[in-house]
Amino acid sequence: MSLRLLEFIFFLYFASHVPITLLIDLQALLPAHVYPHQLQDVLRWYAAEFKDPMVLDPPVWFKSFILCEAMLQLPFFPIAAYAFLKGGCSWIRTPAIVYSAHVATTLVPILAHILLFPFPLEPHAGPQTQRERWVLVSVYAPYLLVPVLLLLTMLFSTTYNSTGQSGSSAGAKKKRK
Repeated sequence: MSLRLLEFIFFLYFASHVPITLLIDLQALLPAHVYPHQLQDVLRWYAAEFKDPMVLDPPVWFKSFILCEAMLQLPFFPIAAYAFLKGGCSWIRTPAIVYSAHVATTLVPILAHILLFPFPLEPHAGPQTQRERWVLVSVYAPYLLVPVLLLLTMLFSTTYNSTGQSGSSAGAKKKRK
């Protein structure tokens, strides 16, 4: 996969997160009157369609992840979107590594909760069958896979890897002197 294609994927990922976070995810933290009924309906539709009770009645641990998304990740999204749209911005490497490690770590308990935790048998309380659990996992999976791909890109791409880049840059600077 070409680096420019990966950068475009990362751009779309980060650019799409701004409205998703503001309009959907933060509903778990903010009072209902902050959001119009249409956006509340979208969240209720999603929760019912994908059997995701965590977004309507989030456990405290899930709220803490959303708080981190709001306070730490949301300010980073437009910066990262810009860096990957422009391409080759080596200054994004360290923040991207921190972001990807943080998000991948938060997805482990979310996916474990979906796959292993017994949900109440009440309607819309959560996935009841293995198929419903895997459908919900497929909704959350890109939020693990893209950060892991981002992490690998930042670690191993010579464009972003400071060791590879500084070696060639340092050699070029020495030759100019």
